[in-house]
Amino acid sequence: MSAASDPVRAPRRAFWGDARFFLGVLLVVASVAGVWLVVTAARQTVPVYAAADTLVPGQVIEAGDLEVVDIALGPLADVYLHPGETAADAIVATRTVPAGELVPAAAVGDATSARTTNVVVRSAVDVPASVGTGTVVEVWTAPLREDGGYEEPRVLVADATVVSVTRDDSMIGGGAAALELVIPRADVPATLAAMSDESALSIVPSTGDGS
Repeated sequence: MSAASDPVRAPRRAFWGDARFFLGVLLVVASVAGVWLVVTAARQTVPVYAAADTLVPGQVIEAGDLEVVDIALGPLADVYLHPGETAADAIVATRTVPAGELVPAAAVGDATSARTTNVVVRSAVDVPASVGTGTVVEVWTAPLREDGGYEEPRVLVADATVVSVTRDDSMIGGGAAALELVIPRADVPATLAAMSDESALSIVPSTGDGS
């Protein structure tokens, strides 16, 4: 039989070509699985706390101050306060959290270690309408002189947070206001002394908090 009548054999596919094919399939499967995991994680919600009302520094947080919301946070879930993390001991807010916002875990602390306290200060004059719960203010004092006049005003408390404001427009010569404030414990003695010696106290919004 002549060589012309021998069957023609197809060339064998190289092994590295098959390996590259399977590697490509694995990469596609891994990519699809990765996308699926990301989408699944994004759809998973976790229960965290949101502020039912504005929380202010030094405020003891009770059950009615918080509400549980289910939200998809992904890797940020541990940043916020979860149900069950407030059951052990009393906790206080360490910074202002506006109503409706999620409560960061870093925004609360142990009540026994609080460095602030609440006082009620009566302002000699009315305060701007922009001042309300959560507003950061300064407390100014003008000490009473023996002749009945007042000394030059100076800052008494440089960093106070408003808990509530009660305005009184019935006073002759202009309104006045009583404010519950959160102030550093270190400022309490001077504040109480100013109130007891009839100094004129005024509440001034900190820069950027109103006019």
